[in-house]
Amino acid sequence: MLKGKYTGLRAVEKEDLVYLRDWRNISHFRKNFREHKELNLFNQENWFNRTFSSPNDFMFVIVDLESNLPIGACGLLYTNWIIRSADFSFYIGHNELYIDDKYALDAATILIKYGFEDLNLNKIWMELYEYDYKKLDFFKNHFNFKVDGMLRQNAFSEGRYWDSYIISLLKAEV
Repeated sequence: MLKGKYTGLRAVEKEDLVYLRDWRNISHFRKNFREHKELNLFNQENWFNRTFSSPNDFMFVIVDLESNLPIGACGLLYTNWIIRSADFSFYIGHNELYIDDKYALDAATILIKYGFEDLNLNKIWMELYEYDYKKLDFFKNHFNFKVDGMLRQNAFSEGRYWDSYIISLLKAEV
């Protein structure tokens, strides 16, 4: 387990899939994910089997170190070993926090350090929809992620099209 001050990151186990499904199906979370359909346990099991057989995907359950209970999920996905980059996936599902300044800050710090130091990545990036201001502000303000670009009208929610932003952090910027 990778440990921080408040959280630990451990490999996802099959028993965690119910948590992940339930958190992913929270409607105000789901609209922020690229896969925004309602998921069932079969979907989660397929994702689990696909993800954990891939050498390019590193997913973790975020655990509260005090209670040892799962509180969220995070990972580095779609790793490109030539340019040494990975897509950052992250949320706190417990109590529908999504992003906060205690658990999210601690767990994101652990994952970023793991990506740059252990995996020797050069860039950690993510795509966020413009209405996901909570994550945009969090990663730009706490970790100095920069906007690489914008994809115009790249999401549909609440009856309209929204832009998405590609944001990233380079190893040299940490």
